[in-house]
Amino acid sequence: MSLHRRPVGLLALPALIGALALAGCAPGDSVARVAPPPSPPAEVSGLCAALHRELPDTVAGLERTGTDPGSELTASWGGSAIVLRCGIPRPGKMLDPEQDGITVNGVGWLMEKLDGGGFRFTTGLRKAYTEVVVDEAHAKDAGMLVGLSAAVAETVPEGIASY
Repeated sequence: MSLHRRPVGLLALPALIGALALAGCAPGDSVARVAPPPSPPAEVSGLCAALHRELPDTVAGLERTGTDPGSELTASWGGSAIVLRCGIPRPGKMLDPEQDGITVNGVGWLMEKLDGGGFRFTTGLRKAYTEVVVDEAHAKDAGMLVGLSAAVAETVPEGIASY
């Protein structure tokens, strides 16, 4: 190797290190920073723990990732692309008859468009309220709620949450 080529190789090293660092920040590899809901009642926490165990490994083609802090009340897929919080207080908009809603696999969801893009979906008529926030890139349709709805239907009984 000539001396002329060595500096070029050394200059390429920082670029390679930068590319590897960015690869570690890809949405599928990152941990979502999620504020767990305020302490829900013990019965609700138990339902959320059961839901946590049944959640799918992938949603909308995104792998399940960790949350910080880790909690049985939270889950995420693709970093912060799709974030779930179980045991949230009843949203005020739940009582608004003008709000949009959808039903997926027998689970009703309140649907709210977020100002920054994306959507928030919140379960209704269940013993624990569960919220799913989806970023704009993954909010193409409600298909991503299929696996989540199946897990909710299996672990969170129908009814009215008392909190």
